[in-house]
Amino acid sequence: MALTIGLTGGIASGKSTVSRMLKEYGIPVVDADVIAREVVNVGEEAYRQIVEVFGNDILQENGEIDRAKLGSIVFNNEEKRKQLNAIVHPAVRKTMMAQRESYIQSGAKTVVLDIPLLFESNLTHLVDKVIVVYVDEAIQLERLMKRNGLSKTDATARIRSQMPLIEKKVYADAVIDNNGAVDETREQLLYILKQWNVL
Repeated sequence: MALTIGLTGGIASGKSTVSRMLKEYGIPVVDADVIAREVVNVGEEAYRQIVEVFGNDILQENGEIDRAKLGSIVFNNEEKRKQLNAIVHPAVRKTMMAQRESYIQSGAKTVVLDIPLLFESNLTHLVDKVIVVYVDEAIQLERLMKRNGLSKTDATARIRSQMPLIEKKVYADAVIDNNGAVDETREQLLYILKQWNVL
């Protein structure tokens, strides 16, 4: 039976760094964020449903969804945000499961599902083990402001929109403390993978 690992964290916690390391070790990673962008491409089923619900006003001239416009609608309207999630989330899950299955069919013994909102979206039933990439909030804030050029207020708002990392740690099977250097992160990841007989 193949092992499915859920990889999660918070915005600017260093999850992408860990994801890259996993790929370096030849472990397939299914990325929910990448899929979320793909399922709303022109012509996809989710794309058609979004246009039906939100109208043509959210489209750019080339027919693609104007993410900024759609974002400004859903971030200020809980009801609309739920409608959007009800369209996008099932499409993302379906594609993730298909990709995981395809890796397993090709002989992968371990597949990682990189899902930023693993706990918030109640998707832990899709995985056997969970790794949380943890960072202190002060460092998370600093990294996010630097990375995205955000003000402290905007960066704080984005961090607060997710479950606090300190809570995510409680539900994890393993935690990677990413407050230090990249080498320390890699050491922790290697330790976990060896413990779980992945490497």
